[in-house]
Amino acid sequence: MKTMIGTAATILVADQATKWYVLGPLALDQRLFVPVIDPYINFVMAWNTGINFGLFGSDTGWMRWVLIAVALGICAFVLVWLKREGAPRGMQIATGLLVGGAIGNVIDRIRFGAVADFLNMSCCGFTNPYAFNVADISIFVGAGLLILLSGREGSGTKGAAKK
Repeated sequence: MKTMIGTAATILVADQATKWYVLGPLALDQRLFVPVIDPYINFVMAWNTGINFGLFGSDTGWMRWVLIAVALGICAFVLVWLKREGAPRGMQIATGLLVGGAIGNVIDRIRFGAVADFLNMSCCGFTNPYAFNVADISIFVGAGLLILLSGREGSGTKGAAKK
């Protein structure tokens, strides 16, 4: 579990540090747009009151608390599942990515009422209208790794049939 905790802590610190930078010294919440490697990578301020791509977004105060509860519930479920199934290194890293990112976004919802998204990537003539953050990347990669690693033989699942 040390690997999972270390990964989650690293992601949480990286997520909150980048949000501190874009909202503090960079003042992206006032500037709204800062070219980085235009048109490929830019900082674009977006406050996400929903989940991915603003889905289920709402300005009602209660929805924020529902999304916080759902995120914390998913974290608890994944942690219990990981502990019950065993904890090989890859699964610990994946869980740490997911949990660290989820907690980073929960902190935003508590502090600001919405998640601070600021990374925007476009390519090859396609202009991406959406923004995301370090936590979002971490959640996506962590969930994907959990899916890929959970069914593998030797993944640490108790009672798995041996060949």
